[in-house]
Formats: sequence, structure tokens, C-alpha cells
Amino acid sequence: MTVKDRVLTALSTVRDPELDEPVTALGFVASCEVSPGGDAEVHLRLPTYFCAPNFAFLMVADAYDAVSTVDGVQHAVIVLDEHFASDAINDGVAARAGFAQAFAGEAIGELDQLRADFLRKAVLAGTDQVCRPLLKSGLTASDLATLTIDAVPRTAALDRLRRRRADLGLPSGDGDPLLVDPVTGAAVAAEALPLHLRRARTVRTSIEANTGICRGMLRVRYDDKGEGEEEL
Repeated sequence: MTVKDRVLTALSTVRDPELDEPVTALGFVASCEVSPGGDAEVHLRLPTYFCAPNFAFLMVADAYDAVSTVDGVQHAVIVLDEHFASDAINDGVAARAGFAQAFAGEAIGELDQLRADFLRKAVLAGTDQVCRPLLKSGLTASDLATLTIDAVPRTAALDRLRRRRADLGLPSGDGDPLLVDPVTGAAVAAEALPLHLRRARTVRTSIEANTGICRGMLRVRYDDKGEGEEEL
């Protein structure tokens, strides 16, 4: 792999916090260049000029962290283009300042809680992705309440759910319950399972709808494919 290939691979680990999809897959990487000396410059773009600055800051900061650790990269520059808060975000990330400092007088704190909230939504959406096929196969909600992770066929959806749970510090080992509360990590009781599954379905539907909207808006705004983006 070239250094650029490794940079794009690193960028594929950076996710839109709301949509829980890689910025590469979403087409958010406008360009990626690496000089022979190892200077990497990545330009990011978003579906609209007014995308939430806190979401944008997380993606730019995460992209900087990911690219900076790539073998062969000596210096990383991440630039968010054509966004109303580009200057504050780009300068803040380049200075390794937090969100509150980058938006001094406007922000009241850092974004750890926001990131955790979106991870919890990702856990709920992932729960629906894993459980819906099991229910279609004939299992009941009561059956699901007794399952551990290792009792479920391994799929990409299950692996993704486990990663999201691990990111939050929730139980994610083989013998842990398949269904846990995304806040407390406690196993979901059988009587609470129908409501839990309805919430999971609602969150997944919302995320998928928002993903479709964002993809469409990006296509309207930009008519080219992003770096590292596969053909739709």
C-alpha cells in the first residue's frame, strides 16, 4: 500500500457521529494528497453549508487523529471546506484546541457527551440490525432475552454492534447478554424487551433515513465521487 492508501484506510475509520458511517463511504473526503516527504493534506466536505458545527468538529478532529498516526505521514493537515464555521474548526483542530476553545464564548463545553449519545444510538440501531433477522427466523422476544452474544451467528452487523458497545464500555464479550441497556449496560429484562426492540427499530429507521437524505444533499451540492468512496 502507498502512504495515500494507508491514509484513506485510516480515514475509513472516521465516522459521521450522527449517521455512524465512514466519512469515506459517505463521500465526505473531497481530496487526499500525500507529498513524497510525508505531508498529508485532506479536504473534507459536508452536505450543506450549515451542517452542525459540533458534528463537523468531531469529524475533522477524528480525521486529524487518524491520519497523524499513519506510518509514513510526517505532518497532517485536515481542512473542512465550504462550511460557515470552517475557519474556527480548522484553526481549532490545527491548534489541538478543544471545541470549547475553538468556539470561545459560544460553546459551553466539550463534545464527549454528544459522542456518547450518538454511540448509544448506534448501539440501538445495531441491536435492531442483529435482532430483526433473528425474529424473522422464528425466535421470540423472550428467546432473545436469554441469548448471549456467542449464541448468535457471527455477522458483520454483530461485529459492528460489539465494537460500538466496547466503545461505550458496555459488555461486549462472548458470554455477555445480546441485549443490554445502552446507558447502564444491564441486561434487558424480558418484560422490557418489546419496548426496547421498538426503540431500536425507531432509531435505526431514523438513522437510515437521515443517511439517505445526507447522501442526496451531497450529490446535489457536489457531482463528483469522494476519495475512497465506492460506487453506489
